[in-house]
This record gives sequence, C-alpha cells and structure tokens, in this order.
Amino acid sequence: MSQFSTTKIPELRTKRLVLRGPEPQDYPDFKATFSSYRSRFMGGPLNQYEAWMLYAAEIGHWEIRGYGMWMIHDADTDETYGMAGGWKPAGWPEAEIAWIIWPRVAGRGIALEAADCVRRYFYNERGWETAVSYLDPKNLDSIRLAERLGCKKDHEAPSVDGNDVVYRHPTPAQCRSSQIADAIAQEIGFYQNPNFKPEGWALD
Repeated sequence: MSQFSTTKIPELRTKRLVLRGPEPQDYPDFKATFSSYRSRFMGGPLNQYEAWMLYAAEIGHWEIRGYGMWMIHDADTDETYGMAGGWKPAGWPEAEIAWIIWPRVAGRGIALEAADCVRRYFYNERGWETAVSYLDPKNLDSIRLAERLGCKKDHEAPSVDGNDVVYRHPTPAQCRSSQIADAIAQEIGFYQNPNFKPEGWALD
C-alpha cells in the first residue's frame, strides 16, 4: 500500500464512470498515452522521465491547489479510461478544465461525460464562476468537444504561451439553462446506450 492517500479527493460518479484521484498504480496507462502520438497536443510524446514527472505533478497538484485531475474508471470493471479535471500550473492565467482519453477507448463519449461531471462539481461544489480550456488550434477533436460542452472561443482571454486557443466555458447559470444542459444530457444518453453507433468522426 502506498503512503499516498486520495481519501480527501472526492469521488465523482456518473452512470458509466467513477472518477477518483490518481493513484500510483494508474501510472502505466498514463505513461503509455503520454509516450504516444495521442499526446501530441498536450506537450508529448514524452520520454520516460518526462512522463513520470508529469504524473507526479498530477498527484501533487491536488496537494498544492486543492483540486486537480481525476482518473476516469469504468463503473463496472474499474478499467481506467483517461483523466479529466481542473488544472492550473504555475504561471497559467486561469484554471482550466482539461481531459485526455486513452486511445483504445476514444469515440465513446467518455470525455464528454467526464468533463461535464467535473465542471458541475467545480461550479456547484467549489463555487467556480468560470473556467476555460486551453486547446491546441490543431486539436479539432478537443475543439469540437469544447463546443459540445457549450464553450465559445474567448479572443480576449490571455493564452498560456501564445500557441493555444482559449475556449470559455458557459457560466454556472448558463449551464443550468435547459438548452445547454438538455443538449449535453441527450448526447451523453446516446453514448450510454450500448447499441448507439455514432456516425462520422470518432469524437471523445
């Protein structure tokens, strides 16, 4: 048993998913993804040392900021699917909502379901009034996902390094509106149906 404890990190649940704090035993899947082409829009691919340092930062972020990235687990099998949560390293203009899904489970709506879940937690339980997502302009899948979450490009917001685009999440009041909330709930409901087969691009 590791000395690291996630007991103070809240556990979040959806119909398909359980979100828990990152544990040392989750590292192999994280390393495999961040060492692969999948991570090209998030600073990767990383070498072994870089991947280890980033995962240590994921765990440490909870201690420093009081929030961070959850590991996404299947509610039935406990298989890990990726990560989603809040992220604000030193020097970043704002706290962001971020996500990454392991390549083998892409296209199943997991990122949408997890990102919606963590945003509701930050808004309803932590009192956040706003959030952004910093995205690579070439990362079309994540841009589409941000738009499906109701985000809009914020041309006035400072970026991290000038190479990203800033997508502003709708406010808590806007998220409670029937138009945004119902659209997200409807799409998540489609993906929760095991017989649903999305057409076109595989979107997270």
